[in-house]
Amino acid sequence: ADESVPTAGCTFEEDSDPNQCEYSQGEDDDFDWELIRSYLMPHLTPDLPHGSYLMVNSSQHSPGQKAHLLFQALSENDTHCLQFSYFMFSRDGHSPGTLSAYVRVTGGLVGSAVWNASGSHGRQWHQAELAVSLFWPSEYQVLFEAVVSSERRGYLGLDDILLLNYPCSKAPHFSRLGDVEVNAGQNATFQCVAAGKAAEAERFLMQRQSGEVVPAASVKHISHRRFLATFQLEAVSKAEQDLYRCVTQSPRGAGVSNFAELIIPPPPLPPPQLLRAGSTYLIIQLNTNSIIGDGPIVRKEIEYRMTSGPWSEVHAVNMQTYKLWHLDPDTEYEISVLLTRPGEGGTGKPGPPLISRTKCAEPMRAPKGLAFSEIQSRQLTLQWEPLGYNLTRCHTYTVSLCYRYFVGSGHNQTFQECVKMERNANRYTIKNLLPYKNIHVKLILSNPEGRKEGKEVIFQTDEDVPGGIASESLTFTPLEDMIFLKWEEPVEPNGLITQYEISYQSIESSDPAVNVPGPRRTVSKLRNETYHVFSNLHPGTTYLFSVRARTGKGFGQTALTEITTNISAPTFDYGDMPSPLSESESTITVLLRPAQGRGAPISTYQVIVEEDRPKKLKRELGGQECFPVPLTFDDAVSRGSVHYFGAELPASSLTEAKPFTVGDNQTYSGYWNPPLEPKKAYLIYFQAMSNLKGETRLNCVRIARKAACKESKRPLEVSQHSEEMGLILGICAGGLIVLIILLGAIIVAIRKGKPVNMAKATINYRHEKTHMMSAIDRSFTDQSTLQEDERLGLSFMDTHGYGNRGE
Repeated sequence: ADESVPTAGCTFEEDSDPNQCEYSQGEDDDFDWELIRSYLMPHLTPDLPHGSYLMVNSSQHSPGQKAHLLFQALSENDTHCLQFSYFMFSRDGHSPGTLSAYVRVTGGLVGSAVWNASGSHGRQWHQAELAVSLFWPSEYQVLFEAVVSSERRGYLGLDDILLLNYPCSKAPHFSRLGDVEVNAGQNATFQCVAAGKAAEAERFLMQRQSGEVVPAASVKHISHRRFLATFQLEAVSKAEQDLYRCVTQSPRGAGVSNFAELIIPPPPLPPPQLLRAGSTYLIIQLNTNSIIGDGPIVRKEIEYRMTSGPWSEVHAVNMQTYKLWHLDPDTEYEISVLLTRPGEGGTGKPGPPLISRTKCAEPMRAPKGLAFSEIQSRQLTLQWEPLGYNLTRCHTYTVSLCYRYFVGSGHNQTFQECVKMERNANRYTIKNLLPYKNIHVKLILSNPEGRKEGKEVIFQTDEDVPGGIASESLTFTPLEDMIFLKWEEPVEPNGLITQYEISYQSIESSDPAVNVPGPRRTVSKLRNETYHVFSNLHPGTTYLFSVRARTGKGFGQTALTEITTNISAPTFDYGDMPSPLSESESTITVLLRPAQGRGAPISTYQVIVEEDRPKKLKRELGGQECFPVPLTFDDAVSRGSVHYFGAELPASSLTEAKPFTVGDNQTYSGYWNPPLEPKKAYLIYFQAMSNLKGETRLNCVRIARKAACKESKRPLEVSQHSEEMGLILGICAGGLIVLIILLGAIIVAIRKGKPVNMAKATINYRHEKTHMMSAIDRSFTDQSTLQEDERLGLSFMDTHGYGNRGE
């Protein structure tokens, strides 16, 4: 052991000053060093030396296991030397393990070993020195490490760790190593100057704090006790920026320099800060107060680019804030700061980037080119220009298609809707529209900053077949042989009405003579004609009418209605009034012919007898020629009527012409047919009646006239009865003369104021008349002249107030 007095150290002796020795066992190792005091161990193995020291028995541990010993923290106020003794022995020459020394700057990494020894070095102590040149205020700590070898034989010992206050004699001392600054891509050179005796076996190394080792490029002896070791790093980059130190290694010890920094052009530590963002600008703060590397900073620059773009731009900046102009809206940018110091390649790499996005800008305009690609009656397919970023000026936008159209006939209601389009769509189909409508369409482009509304464009949907005409709009007026029909335009014309088509067909008739169903007929009307008169129809017949409208697309639905014509009065097959078949004083036989029903079958026949009186006494028909009110004979007598119903015959009883005797004193369907008065003249009427659904039609015809009995209508047989004819004419002439004389006498008597025996005169008249009538009946002569004379006489008597009474 050296007898010089150390300033600090550990001899591990029992009586040593504990204040001089500060060490500790490691915490991250596998086992601890063992303290040996040989005088306390009587059975100590002869392989170990005597004394007090720390020892590792390799045979007691596994290969590769470690034991750490940490010496106290030291600082170099002046040149000093750390001296220690080590023991490495194995009886059979095997290596007990490896003993290494590490110098760790306080707060730094352990790094690489600055000294190590391995193998068996004999059963003796060896001395080594550590010349650590670490300058105030830095501190360092020496760590000793024993690693068990794979042979696991022998012992490793450590003793007398002493801090001496003079230079080491077995290891050189390094002068202060300065920082090296180079620009990116250049070579960095470290020059280490050492003083002391360097052995030939001395190794010169440069250690990086992270643990890498760089061998010396050259070692140059300046004098017999000073030398210069040069280390070179080729084309350095940011990745190589670190702390480096120089180390000499030999079995006798190691020299260790301070750490120096390799400085590369300074990039900022934090990214720039965003102060404000607009749609076309970004205002940033450089935030360059904290940088990597030393100055001087001669230039500050901003590098920016689109995150998704291939280009980048660099702007020089002379202030702490900067505004980037003319940027694209709604675009993400990466912005970094570049710092430059003097020298070629003095610009550092970009600092951490600020990633920021500009705001959206108001759309440039609304989409253009709105046009149709297909028009149908109930849908409309539209298209417009594709929208680019230069138009939307934002990646988040919406396109809305708004449309409206009037509904109803009065244009007082509007249907409107806006539909949001799918992204990147420039085509849309509007469905469920109404035909032949003006559709008002516009496009609206909007983004978070605003909206642009396009002009309204009007499109017209195509025509479609019209809707059906409402059945309730069909109005009609039926007559006997014609129908007036009126309709209205469809509620939904769905286009321009060009034509109306009306079809009709007889489907039912109460007239057996009408064939049903009849042929179908069609009438076409112009668009402004919504009515028609259908003529030449059958009475009492039901027709099915169908009305439909037409546009350019075809016919619409059909409106149906059934209309029945009114029935007509029956018709008779009589020409002029026929002659009776036979005639007596109280009867007359006529030929009844069946009537023809028009629209309804004949329901009843009636025979009407009317007394043939002077014109003014006849029934007043009030313009009606037939007899709508049935009247029996008794009712006629009580009412003073001039006519009565002599018979009512069912239609089934008169399927063909048949004779009928008026006055046969029979009853027909409740009507008495009394004998006719011979002295009266009668008119015989034949009436037919049709009835259908409460509607009645009558028609009547005069079929005979029966004169009073003296006015026999029997034909004169001149050729066979010429003698009787002469007699009759003579009698009539004589009767007229007598009548004239009587009338003259009456007039004279009246004028003279003498009373006249009218009863006698009347009796005589009647007597004469009786004789004349019997003669007429016997001779079957014509009586028309006498009849007229009688009428004149009666009229005259009635005029002058004479009756059957005497006065």
